[in-house]
Amino acid sequence: MAHARFWMRSIALGALLMTLSACQSDQEAQTTTSSDLPVEAQWSDDAWAQETMDWRAWRLERLLLPDGYLSLAALDFYPAGQWVVGSSESATVSMPGGPDDWGTLILSEDQATAFFVPAEGSDMAVSHPHPDQTNLPMDGAVRLAIAGGASTPSRVGSELHFYVAVRKGDWAVRVRDPDSFALSHFMGLDYYPLNRDFQVVGRFEPHPAGQTIPTATVLGEILDEPNPGRVVFELGEETFSLEAIAAASGDQFFFILADRTSGKETYGLGRFLYSSLPDENGQVVLDFNRAYNPPCAFNAFTTCPLPPPQNRINYPIEAGELKYRGVAGQDPDQLPVN
Repeated sequence: MAHARFWMRSIALGALLMTLSACQSDQEAQTTTSSDLPVEAQWSDDAWAQETMDWRAWRLERLLLPDGYLSLAALDFYPAGQWVVGSSESATVSMPGGPDDWGTLILSEDQATAFFVPAEGSDMAVSHPHPDQTNLPMDGAVRLAIAGGASTPSRVGSELHFYVAVRKGDWAVRVRDPDSFALSHFMGLDYYPLNRDFQVVGRFEPHPAGQTIPTATVLGEILDEPNPGRVVFELGEETFSLEAIAAASGDQFFFILADRTSGKETYGLGRFLYSSLPDENGQVVLDFNRAYNPPCAFNAFTTCPLPPPQNRINYPIEAGELKYRGVAGQDPDQLPVN
């Protein structure tokens, strides 16, 4: 009997040691797996929450800049020709303030050159003029750098100013006003509660070099955006993917997405999201707690891109920024492209 009890104790002790060893191995495996994740996924919950709240504060600060998207106060289209700019009723290019007569805007037939001639006695300044100021059409004219070109776009005015761009082959004049309706009546940002289940680690699948993705805008334009690949991820035990756009900065991916909350709890034309580039293991962190509304959610004078069909997720992503509770900018039901 003593020998039997000894063997029984030995078997039980061996089983306990094997269990402890297995637990230690599991912990080591989990530690190894965790260290292989991208940095953002390794943050503690407290650090992650603080980083997210800091990002939200930065987002709000950017939105409230006096020359940010909320300051846009006009977007009007003009054919080639000469147009009077000012705050008077007789001005063709109407400004919400400043002198009655700012001057004359000259737009070329080929959408290649634009000039501004200040009104006599006007001190209307042009910042960031075009680098080439030769062959001007008349005395006092200043050639303007066009938005979207190689040079910083010219601004005519000071805090209240306008600049020119080309949209869909037409001349466009955009006005920025620090006292714009969207900025002066801004109602703040609202979010879903923080939920780390919506911070996921996806797998990057590259596309052939040079591939682009057609992306529509609220104006009905179709833009070919650089599309380096897609990110495949899981939510709620389902697998989805998002097509990435190479951000202009070169060090991030940009995503335009819609999901089952779009048009209900969140903005009807989708939301934006940035991520870091893939790590050495091809992993990308998608933190939907940082999904945010495009400018057209707040301001009708913006020209936002829309989610491509591949980025319409059949799942409620209940994280990130909610629908704006103030006056909506672009009404999704009233757009040429929906």
